[in-house]
Amino acid sequence: MQTTTTILIVDDEPVGRETLEALLITQGYELVFAGDGPEALAQAQTHTPDLILLDVMMPGMDGFEVCRQLRADSRLAKVPVIMVTALDDRDSRLRGIEAGADDFVTKPYDRAELRARVRTVTRLNRYRRLLAERAKFEWAVDQSTDGYLMVNAEDVIQYSNPQARVYLSLPLDEAQPAKTGFLAAAQSQYHCEPQEAWANWPASPQVLQPRYLVQPESPTAKAFWLQADLLELPFGDEAGRVVRLRDVTLAMTLQRDVWEFHALVSHKLRTPLGIMLGSLELASQDSESMSSVEIVQLTKMALSGARRLDTEVRDILLYLETPGLAQAGAEATVHAIKPLIEKVTGALKLESVVLNVQESLDNPRLTLSISGLEMVLWEILENALKFHPEQSPAIEINVSRSSAEVMLRFADDGLTLTPSQLARVWMPYYQAEKFFTGAVTGMGLGLSMVASLVWSVGGRCNIANREGGPGVVVQIALPIASS
Repeated sequence: MQTTTTILIVDDEPVGRETLEALLITQGYELVFAGDGPEALAQAQTHTPDLILLDVMMPGMDGFEVCRQLRADSRLAKVPVIMVTALDDRDSRLRGIEAGADDFVTKPYDRAELRARVRTVTRLNRYRRLLAERAKFEWAVDQSTDGYLMVNAEDVIQYSNPQARVYLSLPLDEAQPAKTGFLAAAQSQYHCEPQEAWANWPASPQVLQPRYLVQPESPTAKAFWLQADLLELPFGDEAGRVVRLRDVTLAMTLQRDVWEFHALVSHKLRTPLGIMLGSLELASQDSESMSSVEIVQLTKMALSGARRLDTEVRDILLYLETPGLAQAGAEATVHAIKPLIEKVTGALKLESVVLNVQESLDNPRLTLSISGLEMVLWEILENALKFHPEQSPAIEINVSRSSAEVMLRFADDGLTLTPSQLARVWMPYYQAEKFFTGAVTGMGLGLSMVASLVWSVGGRCNIANREGGPGVVVQIALPIASS
């Protein structure tokens, strides 16, 4: 919206235009001129003035007709018009009112009075236009699918649009705004992840990674994700800040599904394909010197690999048709953790692994599915292997539990990370391999997708450099399912 007030001066006499120009040029207005009715209409279309000073007595199209045509134009209908006239009779004023004039100035006019009237009308028009722009903005915000809130320096909500009130379960009546803290309202329904990004809320709007509000998956609903962006207003700290809440559930779910499917395909198809390719390569290279018994053995090995591959493909197709992370009957249990770790470490051929499991662990169900737990274990242990300088990490794994969750702690002796890398490692779409070394191929989703999977079921993730030597420590807390 323009900030300079524009006035269109319409008079067929140059002296009249020059007189008004001399009166108003020092007041800070932008002045535009027209010498007759048609030119006045054209200038009004071009400049959309804040006020028109319109002479009544002009040859051809007089001021009354100009005013009527202005009022018939939807773009110009609300532009204030002050008629400047030598006519002071009642009938002329009635004609002007019927044509749509807002005010009259009679020649010869008092200079101070004219300036005062111009100043008053332009201020009222600017205020009217500001109200119109505000109404448009409020309508757009109210229709938005994003939630918008305005909070003060103490994080107390001063304004919230309808979508924000839905997201935070606030009173739907805007006339009674919720005088509650934004973070308190968010924490009553969501997990704030990653926790380190929320630690100083709302002190710093600039963080290295996005802030998320996550409602974990339940038996009746999938996980729900909101991205919370803290926006500075351009009017100083006293104006407060704007919080934007965007539903990113679809994007997060899609990215996690891609990662899960990639991991599933990679883990399940690698072994049978290796059996098939190895058998066929031996048969093709040495078939002339092989006995019929050896050829039959290789053929049976290749057939076994093909049958196993067929089974795995069927399992993958079944997985694609089955919704949910923790389906009924497919939840992981505490006692499943140890054999899954042994399965994954064996498949990765990790030779230096120490596994410590807390004694006398009972066997409650977890909120994560058995396949989800296997993918988390595979990703963490495969990262330890990929990012070890010699690809031979020494890994210590500890499994313990509290009343509400099971804690898995993985410590390796690989790379030590910078603070920036530690801050970004949970970030969705962040390519950890490229950031660390640039040499490892793959999808590059790594620990960020582990975090997405764990957060979706109400769990927690933490990573830190290992004390007393190189490497990192990854801790995963998985909630125990309610009875």
